[in-house]
Amino acid sequence: MSRISNHLPTAELQALDAAHHMHPFTAGAQLAEKGARVITRAKGVFLTDSEGHEILDAMAGLWCVNIGYGREEMAGAAAAQIRELSYYNTFFQTTHVPAIALAAKIAELAPGDLNHVFFAGSGSEANDTNIRLVRHYWARKGQPERRVILSRWNGYHGSSMGSGSLGGMKPIHAQGGMPIPEIYHIGQPDWWSEGGEMSPEDFGLKRARELEAKIKEIGPERVAAFIGEPVQGAGGVIIPPPTYWPEIQRICDEYGILLIADEVITGFGRTGQWFGSQTMGIRPHIMTVAKGLSSGYAPIGGSIICDEVAEVIAGDEFNHGYTYSGHPLAAALALENLRIMEEERVVDHVRNTANPYLAVKWAQLTDHPMVGEAKLCGLMGSIALTPDKSRRAAFAAGEGKVGYLTRERCFANNLVMRHVGDRMIIAPPLVITTAEIDLLIDRAWTSLDEAMAQAKAEGLWQAA
Repeated sequence: MSRISNHLPTAELQALDAAHHMHPFTAGAQLAEKGARVITRAKGVFLTDSEGHEILDAMAGLWCVNIGYGREEMAGAAAAQIRELSYYNTFFQTTHVPAIALAAKIAELAPGDLNHVFFAGSGSEANDTNIRLVRHYWARKGQPERRVILSRWNGYHGSSMGSGSLGGMKPIHAQGGMPIPEIYHIGQPDWWSEGGEMSPEDFGLKRARELEAKIKEIGPERVAAFIGEPVQGAGGVIIPPPTYWPEIQRICDEYGILLIADEVITGFGRTGQWFGSQTMGIRPHIMTVAKGLSSGYAPIGGSIICDEVAEVIAGDEFNHGYTYSGHPLAAALALENLRIMEEERVVDHVRNTANPYLAVKWAQLTDHPMVGEAKLCGLMGSIALTPDKSRRAAFAAGEGKVGYLTRERCFANNLVMRHVGDRMIIAPPLVITTAEIDLLIDRAWTSLDEAMAQAKAEGLWQAA
């Protein structure tokens, strides 16, 4: 049996990791000097590292472990599927039962006429699919000049050449020649950082109307689609003002462009509905899904496509696909994950228990001297760190320095809470209990106290 267990001291594991393993979004030399955190097992909402520390994972891995870690049912489903059909592709007019069943189940859960699924291995792959899909759709409709896709600065849609271009993360664009042609960006609906003296409602309308201005600037006859996350995840859990999405919907309707909702994070219960589009009241033509579809137990993603778009695409051979599109093991695990979520009423738990309980505790974090804003949508939340709440001021030391040291204090206190600039964000497993929420908040308070003391000691407690 080739299973590798934690049979080496942590330092040796870290040295082996540094010698051979290239990490995503990481400065390799810096990590090699520090040593990677080695996670050896997990159960429920807790991780255990190679030193035996039990860590509350308030990020559900990478926003994905919705049903929690270590579910025996998932292990059983994996073993059964491997024994029956470990792999076959869906090319060449062929299919298999797990892909058939999963596509039908997703269509049942998705709102409106989103009844068709093109599978991928990840959200990045699915968004690459979407670029080709919408351009081919308009070409099939006799409008091949409609190739431009609009997105938002600080949005995240993946890190491949296509999906990284769709996203508005400038550090991603700075490496490798992105964005690719005919993808343009508008401002994000981040009132805290960019709203100035406007009310959140007026700011939401202003940012939404940038879409209309950009369409007019480029020419409506050239615009194929707009893509956005219902709630920006990697950008810092930016929950838009309530005026924002209705205005975006109006503009897409008026100009006849396709609306793509990137539900990689918000899909499958994260916002207290099955999909963030339902929470925000929008009607997308395409939804990108991944992460919570399998709760991270296997890599899988896809594009959920409305009837009209699917019908147009079906009239021609779509020269696109992936070796692992609809992989039988991943599909079987996704099906089992969705069965667990339905039978255990996980989405109801988020909406009726976990979110209301966390909302009270999360809002109380604004009592901390360093926290200016606390926002929550379902079970994804953010707090904005500031040395001066009255002005919503940034730190003079530069964006992210205080956020990073706060993250480090969280890790030291056995809490995984991520930082995006000077925002701290969470997205815990959807099965988190009220007692575990209490522990999360207690560790967050301790970490904030320690981070503020360290910031003051290091001379970082200065407003810009």
